[in-house]
Amino acid sequence: MKALIAGAGIGGLTTALAFDRLGMEAQVIERAPVLSEVGAGIQLSPNAMKVLNLLGLEHAIRAKAFEPEALEMRLGRSGHRLFRIPVGRQARHNWGAPYLHIHRSDLLEVLLAAVSRTDRVKLCLGRGVLGYETGLDEVSVYLDSGDRAVGDLLIGADGLHSTVRTQMLGPESPVFTGNLAWRAVVPTARLGALVPPPTACVWVGPNRHAVTYLLRQGELANFVGVVEAGLDGIESWTAPGSSAQALADFEGWSPVLETLIRKAGTLYRWPLFDRPDLPHWHDGRTVLLGDAAHPTLPFMAQGAAMAIEDSHVLAELCRDVGPSKAVAGLHKLRSKRTGRIRNASRANMKTFHRATALSRVATYGPMWVAGHVLPDMVRARQDWIYGHDVTSQGG
Repeated sequence: MKALIAGAGIGGLTTALAFDRLGMEAQVIERAPVLSEVGAGIQLSPNAMKVLNLLGLEHAIRAKAFEPEALEMRLGRSGHRLFRIPVGRQARHNWGAPYLHIHRSDLLEVLLAAVSRTDRVKLCLGRGVLGYETGLDEVSVYLDSGDRAVGDLLIGADGLHSTVRTQMLGPESPVFTGNLAWRAVVPTARLGALVPPPTACVWVGPNRHAVTYLLRQGELANFVGVVEAGLDGIESWTAPGSSAQALADFEGWSPVLETLIRKAGTLYRWPLFDRPDLPHWHDGRTVLLGDAAHPTLPFMAQGAAMAIEDSHVLAELCRDVGPSKAVAGLHKLRSKRTGRIRNASRANMKTFHRATALSRVATYGPMWVAGHVLPDMVRARQDWIYGHDVTSQGG
């Protein structure tokens, strides 16, 4: 069996390795001529790490990652902590795998190194997918180089602006969420005593929130800030923004956040769009995966994790029932979970941004009480996310 994979991002490369583990071939087709350092930090929660562990990648990932002490929520202005969920050693005990932070480029480097060690995966850079034609026994993919690739199935792992999805389902109609996102990665050596806590920390407040965590064994600090505002700019991870504007958006918030913004060499800013659930993810022998199938707002830190889970499930389906049935089976097995994650992310967007004093007391007060009186209950609310194991539970 040979899989054609559009996109050499996290989802595409993990899928190639999942197919390789089961003795199947994969050809990864990527428009970019070079896979350079792009993006920022991501959180690899235990549900994602279970798949990466099965692929033999935990040691290599740990060498480049940062293991947080806890997951926590703080008030953005005062820094007062609402709750803390210990992870570190306890993540493996509670959920079966570690919780790690890693720079996207570092994870891609690990995945590419694994790809280079197998003869069953072929990486084709500098070639974009123009379209596909699916038949009863094979699928043909037409490339902008003028070439044609043929395989047993095509996997559209080509992200938010998927070419494969556009042919399958037509032009998309994303809806602006009313939120703009900032991001930056800052060397911790620049931050002095105001390095963010060694946790995955959400800072909440009126009409905005921020997330901080550390990368590369603590050498880098990752900042994401989300502010309610009118539509301004395009949906792009590489659209620059000004530090003056970011400082104005988080004026009066914790000095930790202010220092991150001031010391960032480059800040990026882009509007966040939501997309409706798709009626299906497949067309003949072509199937969508990850953000191409179920794009998720970044308020649960589960976008990459869902793509990683997808990769394992699809590879197992192809082995067990063959590609023609697997492409339909992926939606059947995965849509309920990915839909629940998407809805929870939408809900967090509101939870993090309580506008009035009364709503903040009503929301954050019980969180503080639970975090101090019933910490196990707070932790247990994450079990359905982090305790899930596609390597033993299917989808």
